[in-house]
Amino acid sequence: MRKFGTSQSVRRIEDVRFLTGTGRYLEDTAPADTLHAVVFRSPVAHGRITALDVSAAEEAPGVHLVLTAEKLEAAGVCLAMKSTVLENRDGTPGAAPERPILARDRVRFVGEAVAVIVADSAIAARDAAELVEFDYEDLPVHVTPRPGGPAIHPEAPDNVALDWGWGDAEATDAAFAAAAHTVSLEVEDNRIISNPMEPRGYWAEMRDDRLHVTISHQNAWAPKERMAELLGMPAADIHVTIPDVGGGFGTKAMDYPEMYCVAQAARMLDRPVLFMADRTETMLSDNGGRDLASSVDLAFDADLRITAYRVETIFNLGAYNGQHAQAIQTELALKVLTGTYDVQTVWFGARAVYTNTNQVDAYRGAGRPEAIYVLERAIDNAARQLGVDPWELRRRNFIAADAFPYTSATGEIYDVGDFHGLLDEAAIRADRAGFAERRAASEARGLLRGQGLCYYIEAILGDPTENSAISFDADGGVTLYVGTISNGQGHETVYRQILEQYSGIPHDRVRVVQGDSDRIASGGGTGGSRSVTTQGTATRANVEAMVEGFAGFLRELWEVDEVLFDAQDHRFRAPGTNRSVDMMGAAGLAREEGRDELLRHDHTATLPGRSYPNGAHVCEVEIDPETGVVTVDRYTVVDDFGVLMNPMLTEGQIHGGVAQGIGQALSEHVVHDADGQLLTASFMDYAVPRARDLPMMGFAHRPVPSTANPLGMKGCGEAGTVGALAAVANAVLDAVWERGVRRVDMPFTPLRTWSMLNADADRI
Repeated sequence: MRKFGTSQSVRRIEDVRFLTGTGRYLEDTAPADTLHAVVFRSPVAHGRITALDVSAAEEAPGVHLVLTAEKLEAAGVCLAMKSTVLENRDGTPGAAPERPILARDRVRFVGEAVAVIVADSAIAARDAAELVEFDYEDLPVHVTPRPGGPAIHPEAPDNVALDWGWGDAEATDAAFAAAAHTVSLEVEDNRIISNPMEPRGYWAEMRDDRLHVTISHQNAWAPKERMAELLGMPAADIHVTIPDVGGGFGTKAMDYPEMYCVAQAARMLDRPVLFMADRTETMLSDNGGRDLASSVDLAFDADLRITAYRVETIFNLGAYNGQHAQAIQTELALKVLTGTYDVQTVWFGARAVYTNTNQVDAYRGAGRPEAIYVLERAIDNAARQLGVDPWELRRRNFIAADAFPYTSATGEIYDVGDFHGLLDEAAIRADRAGFAERRAASEARGLLRGQGLCYYIEAILGDPTENSAISFDADGGVTLYVGTISNGQGHETVYRQILEQYSGIPHDRVRVVQGDSDRIASGGGTGGSRSVTTQGTATRANVEAMVEGFAGFLRELWEVDEVLFDAQDHRFRAPGTNRSVDMMGAAGLAREEGRDELLRHDHTATLPGRSYPNGAHVCEVEIDPETGVVTVDRYTVVDDFGVLMNPMLTEGQIHGGVAQGIGQALSEHVVHDADGQLLTASFMDYAVPRARDLPMMGFAHRPVPSTANPLGMKGCGEAGTVGALAAVANAVLDAVWERGVRRVDMPFTPLRTWSMLNADADRI
């Protein structure tokens, strides 16, 4: 194995610039003469606009432009942002009210964009925003994510945007009627804020009669198409670039009003225009995550095998349809609805509701963490109610190792898996045998200790097709063009590894280019744990095509009948001769012979199937019953990611995902008051986890190579979050079960946990 080949824990190349302060994030790339945009946002959650006068703001010092909905429309901009709309269970379309770029007639959440002020500086723009005259008639506010309440959109009676269902309701009801045991549970999944390190930002300029827009995003090509549509201009006249991105987590996979506004302002002013959100704006206007409640029922036969599974979910959309929001808790959750268990009779119903809050959309895992959280909480609860070991109940219901490929009840084809073997290893790694002794030691100190298990599976999502281009440059280097966008995952390192592994091109000769819609024709972007699987597959296929092209060229040049490429030492050889050359040498010969068509290779590849990462998370918590403080004391992860491309990067992804899961489970929680005002709009009130809140995490890998792609790998980017939520919650339930607590819901803040332990029995 080459030192820089795949499956090696190579240090991240990009960290040199990140850690030395030479990274180029969005604000670093804006031209020196850039104007600054500030958004005037609604101060109320629901109101009818009776007056919007921006004339004083337009006359303020340093102001160049004030955009409103009226001015955008007058300039030919389509105000209606795009979103996914599903069908109701009766076949009718779900609600699709207009989500305007800038509010018109009515505002529907605190922080909704009403006007955009463009000035010489951000300070001048903020000062001018204070001069905007905004009057409104208060309307009743609906913030509870349940059907009913004051109407937000006439298209959605009772504020229900979607009433969706999947499965066989009658067969499921019949299975429950015939079951030996049935167990039910109510589960809440609290709302959170993504909070990437770098907030959202965009800048735009006119360059050579084209619109150039730089965005902090997870995709360059889809926003280009949407801007062309809404701004009313040819897509060929738009150039989108993405610099270094400081975190995305799904939040930056979506479009927001500010992108369209800075683009249009740059067109109107013929000056560069920049918008950069501050932290409170991020919390007010970025898409939120999760925010759902589910009723769960499990049916068992006499041997405690699951015979039917039923879920009814209500989930919050916020004030409008997010870009993919209707699909998150429906179609995406459906991918892993039955998890790793052999159950074929299911019903899944979901209702989406509007509230006077900002939108809720994809957040790390996008539907899969929510589905696994519901299922794994239900399995654990059933085990306790039925008096069986939670680990044993899972084993009884696992899909057998010899049952693959396995078609799930929802139509997913799980290619491979060994859930029994992995769980056995997790028990050893987590020292399950020593838990009783650790619990006794905690009790001796007056603390409660619990151990929680989550066995998750996820489905990698997103476009299965990706592009790869490899060019041999005149300076002796090689450029690899990719259709994904790194948000800090280490793509530059792992893509160089993959290219060196299959071609032998030295990694230090390779440049990786991403996020440029002019230099890269198309791409699927980053999200759904797709990046390395799809891009790696495309790059490997490109190398195979490149080998074929160079082999044919060398046959002609050397005048031989056959040229072979040795995949071990990466050299072309003519059998029976002493002629040989490596890939870089072959490119050099092609350049000398004027064969320029061999100096750039483009290839598109499509994954033959979806891969299914899976694994076990084992969490141990200690709870101080006097204060309600929950401490995560031990955390063990054993995963099956198939063939690892870079184990160190994989472990980093797991650590980050688990940290976000623990954050949601213990402290992160969005709170609005009855008037729709966000009470958690700063880090003083919204508690992201700190290093001291997290234990050292044990990580092990037990791979079963995937058959769904030629690399044999399974995506890992979201897996940590998918498994963490239920592991922590089940550990808390285990700790408080003997105290008579039968229901626990995140977040397990000290007050909430203390209240659970001290509630009257009939209120638990």
